[in-house]
Amino acid sequence: MKKDFDKWNERKKQLHNVGERPHYHEREVWWCSIGVNLGNELDGTGKQHDRPIIVIRPFNTETFFGISLVGRNRKGKYYFPVGKIDDRDASANLSQVRIYDTKRLVKKIGTIDSNILNDLCTHLKTILFVENNLPPQRRGRGRSHM
Repeated sequence: MKKDFDKWNERKKQLHNVGERPHYHEREVWWCSIGVNLGNELDGTGKQHDRPIIVIRPFNTETFFGISLVGRNRKGKYYFPVGKIDDRDASANLSQVRIYDTKRLVKKIGTIDSNILNDLCTHLKTILFVENNLPPQRRGRGRSHM
């Protein structure tokens, strides 16, 4: 499939120059301009190159940790069903987690239930850490040995 990186680059320049950032919170689902990406990274769709994402962890007014959604129920350990989003069954794609700038946020869709977010985060931790036999999180001021 041919990707239109030039068209996305023009949109990305517009987003970069936006002055105001939207207010957002953990558990919210937003249309997010994620763009045209490389290889198997999920792309956005439509004129705004957007895709629904869940805000997993806000860091500050400018960045957050989020997860991309696909608009149907998918099976497999890298997918987690989150229910109806914008009247479509949706699944979180656990292989597509990343840091986002809030300038990418286009429109709030809704908020997922706190129990769904807790279960999603538990499943994500299992995939990222438990299945890979990584050491448990260290407490204190020492340096991490990852």
